[in-house]
Amino acid sequence: MLRREFLAVRNRLTADDVRESAAALAGRALGLPELARARTVAAYVSVGSEPGTLALLDALRARGVRVLLPALLPDNDLDWGAYTGADSLARVRHGSKMALFEPSGERLGPDAVTGADVVLLPGLAVDARGMRLGRGGGSYDRVLARLERAGVHPALVVLLYDSEIVEHVPEEAHDQAVHAVVTPSGVRRFRDDV
Repeated sequence: MLRREFLAVRNRLTADDVRESAAALAGRALGLPELARARTVAAYVSVGSEPGTLALLDALRARGVRVLLPALLPDNDLDWGAYTGADSLARVRHGSKMALFEPSGERLGPDAVTGADVVLLPGLAVDARGMRLGRGGGSYDRVLARLERAGVHPALVVLLYDSEIVEHVPEEAHDQAVHAVVTPSGVRRFRDDV
């Protein structure tokens, strides 16, 4: 129910709203110290009315950052590939789910994410404690568990619209707080352990 409400608000955004927010979001995110010193960033390509990521991905590449993007596997886990520009993306439809933009080059394996200094996470909301509400597919829960098992602790950053920072989202035992949320109007930090 909560997920549907956030998606309904996003679906009312115009293309101009999404484009303007993407530019502001990229500017805010690029100011993060974690991204300034990152050599490898695991990110994603926004689709539909999600907060836009392409401007940010291109700016990171221009800084010389290695950008990894996910490719959805049949079991909802994520494989990874390098982003080398918009022409390195393929539009892939996964059954009845929405089409995603995935890296068209070599697959690096699900463990490639363990080499990231920063992981940019999609989400629908983050609460006052830094708990993230995802889309419910569990893909990023697997990513976070993989990072935990590998004993690595990249900065976890969620990209959202301003209205998606809320008082409380439901959490499960395996959920973990993110370090920061970036919105078009600013940055909010929750953890300082990176």
